[in-house]
Amino acid sequence: MASNILPIPFRRTHAVLLSDALKQYISNKYDQHPDMFKHDLEAIDTLRVDAVTSLEAHTSGIRKLAAYAAQLVWIGGKFPIDIGAEFTWYPALGFNTQSPESQNNIRFELANILFNLAALYSQLAVSLNRTTPDGLKAANNYFCQSAGVLGYLRTEVIPDLRSTPPEDMDMMTLECLEQLMLAQAQECSWSMAIKKGYKDALIAKLAAKVSDFYDQSAEFGTRSDIISTEWIHHMTAKHHHFAAAAQYRAAWDCLEKHKYGEEVARLRDSLACANEGLKEGRWINKAVLGDLNQLKMKVSEDLRTAEKDNDIIYLNPIPAKSELKTLDRAGMAIARKPTEISDPSTSLGDRGAFGQPLFAKLVPYAVHVAASIYAERKDRLVNNTIIDELEALTNKLRELLQSFNLPGSLQALEKPLGLPLSLTSHAEEVRQQQGIHKIRRAMHDVETLKANDIAMYQEGMELLRLEASEDEKAMTKHGTERWTRPSSHQAGAKLYQQQALIGEQYLKPANDNDDSVKSKFRECEPILRILDGSDRDLEEYVPSSRTAVMPPKVEREASNLRNVLNEVHRMESRRRRKAETLREKAKSDDINPVLLAETARLEREFPMQKIEAAHFEELFEKRLQRYDDDRVMVSDEQEEQEHISAQLKEANSAFVAARRGDTSTKEREQALQRLENTYIKYKEIVSNLDQGRKFYNELSKIVTRFRDECRAFRYQRRVEAGQIQTDLSNAMSSLNIAQNNHLQEQKQRETLRAQYSAKAPTKDPMTAPVATRALVPPPPTPGMWTPQLGIKFGGAVPPPAQGGNTHNPAYPNTRAGQMRAGQWDANQGVRFS
Repeated sequence: MASNILPIPFRRTHAVLLSDALKQYISNKYDQHPDMFKHDLEAIDTLRVDAVTSLEAHTSGIRKLAAYAAQLVWIGGKFPIDIGAEFTWYPALGFNTQSPESQNNIRFELANILFNLAALYSQLAVSLNRTTPDGLKAANNYFCQSAGVLGYLRTEVIPDLRSTPPEDMDMMTLECLEQLMLAQAQECSWSMAIKKGYKDALIAKLAAKVSDFYDQSAEFGTRSDIISTEWIHHMTAKHHHFAAAAQYRAAWDCLEKHKYGEEVARLRDSLACANEGLKEGRWINKAVLGDLNQLKMKVSEDLRTAEKDNDIIYLNPIPAKSELKTLDRAGMAIARKPTEISDPSTSLGDRGAFGQPLFAKLVPYAVHVAASIYAERKDRLVNNTIIDELEALTNKLRELLQSFNLPGSLQALEKPLGLPLSLTSHAEEVRQQQGIHKIRRAMHDVETLKANDIAMYQEGMELLRLEASEDEKAMTKHGTERWTRPSSHQAGAKLYQQQALIGEQYLKPANDNDDSVKSKFRECEPILRILDGSDRDLEEYVPSSRTAVMPPKVEREASNLRNVLNEVHRMESRRRRKAETLREKAKSDDINPVLLAETARLEREFPMQKIEAAHFEELFEKRLQRYDDDRVMVSDEQEEQEHISAQLKEANSAFVAARRGDTSTKEREQALQRLENTYIKYKEIVSNLDQGRKFYNELSKIVTRFRDECRAFRYQRRVEAGQIQTDLSNAMSSLNIAQNNHLQEQKQRETLRAQYSAKAPTKDPMTAPVATRALVPPPPTPGMWTPQLGIKFGGAVPPPAQGGNTHNPAYPNTRAGQMRAGQWDANQGVRFS
């Protein structure tokens, strides 16, 4: 059966065991065992099954959908949105209702549940008996709640979705549906006012507001790719219908106030609006079309009578449409946001309608975020500020040794034949690690991570470029005077700064470092192959020198230099132990118990406050103070190294001076030193590649966040641009209508001026006319007959039947039928009783 009200259809889904994903996530990411939440895991699956199967217009579905939605909002503070569950839903509107969409996103699941809750409210309203005041009141309430859910979905859930929303949940579609629900709620209030016999002026205000709501819904519908043309024609027809109904009731109010000229003007406008609505007749259903035809018939009949009476009797000037006062609005439809969903604390808990919140004993997700933030800062402090400084000091010391050709010169003198023990141990270490293969594999891993980061970064830049291009096109189309919103670089200043920061301070230096590492590897690869080879390869590479007895002075200086070198080696070993101890200290630094204690305090003192990672900043600063002694240790190491470096320079100078002129071990010295330098470079390359891998892993988080923020920024700007374009289109439409009305009024004035300036005909004066409708007579003089009393013979004429229009009570009987009881009607003839 055709209806003049549109319900929202439901979205459909497949079965999903949300408990499996939650259990797996708790097991992998949290310190608590999933078995602690066995009851909660079973409850969440039951809630989902109840919610997704509530696809009929029954009030029991409200609680099922709202309870599941409230729990989803609650657990959003306990888990991230991507917990590993693929939620599959079918669209409710559009042309692809058989093509499902899947997302690993709790917010996506919440959006679909809320959409179905709004649909349920609308279908409950349609299912009611709207011929009674109680039924209309209940329908109004359901439509307002549906609009409130859609508004909450549009303003709170979709912007926080962190992914592209479904096609039938874009901003324009949700705005259209929200305004449609408000229009139908207001229409219920209008019908109720008619049934209760309210004054025409109030009914006109109610109808005008209905027309506004339908106009806004049709406007948003035309900007949506999902709303069907049938719905848009329906809303457009209803907009004109209620614009006509508002003017019709306003005309009746003018009749009551004896404003006969304004009455005619409003009836003409009402007829024009009805005709506009009938232009949609090919695409609207019979119920809406029947209401429009009936309204047009009533308006036409009353307009003929009003024009005849005014032309013959009252002769009131008929104002132009532009001179008519705009009808006031009386809004009785307000979107009611569901507090049990937007604020779960009102519906969950000991006194809540939906029972206890699930996973209440699970540590909030913000605490885990705070723990990861502290771990990141701690690692940066330990690795970058302390350990990296120690390694930088060690590298500086090694460079000093290389500049003195140490320890090669000393090893060649001390062991003129065979391989030094330190060299064989270095070669064994390289062989066990498969040195060259290890470096190439690490380089490939770093390049892969780097390529992924660059791709993510470029995607974010492309999104910014597209947004700027769209804004530039819109500004060119509408002009800078009308397109006044901030430019892309102004609105997204932080994103553009972040883009420059990532490019200049992250990617460019990292690329330079990568090139430096590759250059180091190319330089040392030939000798590194010897270290990675067999002992025979080493013996062939290192020449033997003749055995000679060292002079006492040379032996003494060599012994002194060896002691200093041993001290250098001890310093290096001590630093490695300190770095390892510091790493163990950082690894055992578990902040979780402190965070839990602080979280318990915050929840106890501020029960309604959502826990955020920013609440733990002061705790982080105090916690990191335990590494202050290690910072001081770096300064002490630097002072000690300066002292040893001075000793090394002095001992090496004395050693070189004692051996001046001795070239017997020069070739062996150079070969041993090249092998030693290559081993040091190998260690540096391995360390650099390890740091590069960590760097690009950390950079991945930054560029991913940058890409997501760029995507959200572009989406927000497109929504904003759509709203501005809608406002501009409405403004231009109003301007065009005003100009057309002005031209029509000017033509009418010229026509009337020509009629009044024409010479009057010379004929006998006309007989005084008699009004064809009830007038408001002046108070009669007692005992005197007046024409208003009429001619009565015998008994009185029975009064007309009450009840007005039996087909549609929204529109009363025509003006000609509104005769007082006992008054003679010329159309009835003369009857004698």
